[in-house]
Amino acid sequence: SPDHTTLVAAVKAAGLVPVLKGPGPFTVFAPTNAAFAQLPAGTVETLLKPENKAALTGVLTYHVVAGTYDAASITAAIRDHGGRATLTTVNGQELVARMNGPRNVVLEDAMGRTVSISTYDVRQSNGIIHVIDKVLLPK
Repeated sequence: SPDHTTLVAAVKAAGLVPVLKGPGPFTVFAPTNAAFAQLPAGTVETLLKPENKAALTGVLTYHVVAGTYDAASITAAIRDHGGRATLTTVNGQELVARMNGPRNVVLEDAMGRTVSISTYDVRQSNGIIHVIDKVLLPK
């Protein structure tokens, strides 16, 4: 999508294209270009440098959960776990999903920041994508 060119460039720089094109299934929380633009000046450019590939990979894999979690299953998990569901990302760290109102799922990253899902359930052949308004930050 035209709103995800920064994400695509980052995935290519990290060498993750073959993995994400694999059979999956994956749930990807995809930040928009505007989400990347909210990071401090120079952050994206620094992460895209070859010497920072490990850090970039860590950030990107923090946006991926193994398995297919559509909005209904995330909402059910939140309800079933007392208002907070923990999702373990591919990089091994956790995201916390909770409700913000009756229909809006938000994610809390390892830095305690709240990220909103703006578009749910973009189905792909190997999983699902949810568009988010900020870049998730691991520890």
